[in-house]
Amino acid sequence: MREFCFREAVISDPRYGIYPGSRSIDEHIKRGIVVLDKPKGPTSHQVTGWLKDILDLDKAGHSGTLDPKVTGVLVVALEKSTKVMPLLSGLDKEYVAVMVLHEEVDEDRLEDVLDGFRGEITQIPPKKSAVKREERKREVKGLNILENHGKKVLLKIRCEAGTYIRKLVHDIGEELGCGAHMKELRRTAVGPFTEEGALKLQTVTDDLVFYLEEENDDIMGDILPVETVAELSRCIVVKDTAVEALCSGADLGVGGVSAAEENINEGEMVSLLSGKGELVAVAESMMDTDSICDSNKGKAASLANVIMERGTYPKAWK
Repeated sequence: MREFCFREAVISDPRYGIYPGSRSIDEHIKRGIVVLDKPKGPTSHQVTGWLKDILDLDKAGHSGTLDPKVTGVLVVALEKSTKVMPLLSGLDKEYVAVMVLHEEVDEDRLEDVLDGFRGEITQIPPKKSAVKREERKREVKGLNILENHGKKVLLKIRCEAGTYIRKLVHDIGEELGCGAHMKELRRTAVGPFTEEGALKLQTVTDDLVFYLEEENDDIMGDILPVETVAELSRCIVVKDTAVEALCSGADLGVGGVSAAEENINEGEMVSLLSGKGELVAVAESMMDTDSICDSNKGKAASLANVIMERGTYPKAWK
């Protein structure tokens, strides 16, 4: 249960904006997020493009690339939701990988080596990667053996975004002294989005057809509202009078704050919500919760990405 510190409890004007649960299906889709189960074969870009075409949208973007041979969770933001990528792209990832050792290794020895790869590690991206090949620090938050069958080891890995699993497996093999390579890989989670909730493209296609033929509205359940990302960060609720200024690019002053969630720290990414719960913008907090609620002046948050369109709420200045 979230707890808030209130500067000024206000009621949002019903003439402007809309409660997220009251959007039409078409608007829900355009402001939605889909958790897909990517199949083996196509690239992440191709799968995202197919979803965009299925839903007849102008744009869509995914939160983290999976190689063509890799399956699993691919989080896709649709049309008006693509600006939430700063929150989605940095989420931790979870994988299940089949590591093939080039020689059989005693399990105690394997566990000792794996322990050296838990926590902060240093990686150099592989030659085929799209980023500059220089040392980078990444955190491996979980590295466990699920099954061990001779040279084949099934690993479960929870790691920071941007960790190269194929390179991790290679480096484990180097440390063991026998060599190793990755045979199969599946992404089982992106942050709180898990494979249990991931949909196949065919499911989305079928549900869209049923909706268009007026048989049911299951498509509503396939697509999460953009406000789902607010569950990934702490939130600041803004007054109606501050919304249009934010949509025009102004930073959030403390005078525009209705309430701030407890335990916000200066410098963390926060979601700015309207009084109806609409996601207005993603921002960096410039104060902690106590300062936001107690200060008479100052900047509460600096904008990162504006989500809501200008003109949704009236301008409060001349």
